[in-house]
Amino acid sequence: MEQILVEEYRGPIVECVHRGHICGVGLDGALRYQLGDADYVAYLRSAGKPFQAIPAIKRGIVEAFEWDERAIALMTSSHRGEPFHVETLEGMASKAGLDEERLVCLPAYPLHSGARERLIRDQGAKRRLYHNCAGKHFGALALCKLLQYPIDNYCDPGHPVQQEILRTLSDMADCPVERMGAGTDGCGFPVYAMPLKHLAYAYLKLACPETIADAETREAVVRITKAMHAYPELVGGTGRIDSTLLEDPNIIAKGGFKGIFGFSLRNERLGFAFKVLDGSDEEAARIAVSILEQIQYANKSTIERIYERFPPEIRNDAGDAVGISKAAFRLARID
Repeated sequence: MEQILVEEYRGPIVECVHRGHICGVGLDGALRYQLGDADYVAYLRSAGKPFQAIPAIKRGIVEAFEWDERAIALMTSSHRGEPFHVETLEGMASKAGLDEERLVCLPAYPLHSGARERLIRDQGAKRRLYHNCAGKHFGALALCKLLQYPIDNYCDPGHPVQQEILRTLSDMADCPVERMGAGTDGCGFPVYAMPLKHLAYAYLKLACPETIADAETREAVVRITKAMHAYPELVGGTGRIDSTLLEDPNIIAKGGFKGIFGFSLRNERLGFAFKVLDGSDEEAARIAVSILEQIQYANKSTIERIYERFPPEIRNDAGDAVGISKAAFRLARID
């Protein structure tokens, strides 16, 4: 049931084709838009980070360690190691008394090319804090410290923190735990898989927290999404599509590795999820903006901003336009 999502042309010839699945759901969890298989099971990867932050916010780590909204945003982030990311992470560690070396994720160079080049030029070394998932890990470690849970095995799926995250994901997505697949993410954290329609529904709850029955979870989601909107560049970074979408106060968005993406629209009461089956992340902007256009999204400035920052032209090393990347799908509306 997979469908063509994006075609890349070099000159007049199609050079690459990216296939996958898309779905959009309404407040009742029922499908409103579909392309391919809405029941396709995909790992959430970093698209799950806003939900993984909920238990720590509910338990009060922000108050306990005097963290601020920047720290909350970093807990949801796939940061690129830019200076403002590193400064915030170092502040989180300092205030909570956390040792960077306790992070399970391995030392890395910054993902942002400029930050990486500056670090290498200055003869800097890899750090665990530079890993793009460090904010999520610091959140888990802070919760362990607050509740006096063991730290050494904080990434074990059976650890109390991970069990609480699993229950939260299940509740937010309205997806029974037994229907969720389980694995290990690249950073060492447990990662879960679910049908795309459930991921879309979980994202809709982020945009419409009034639909969340549990009051503490609802309050935590409000704080998390407020921080994501206040500091979109901390959630992704310079030149990232999820950060660009978050500049629109009506949209909550977060991408993950291997072509998974979730976003939701508060006013329209719609949640979307899509998966690019070849695992490429480069097509997310093309797909997201096409979805917005096809549902006739009212905020044209957001659409214009996406085209400005993620132009469809494919350019060679000299900067010459040599091709184009374009969405090649048409969503089916389900009434």
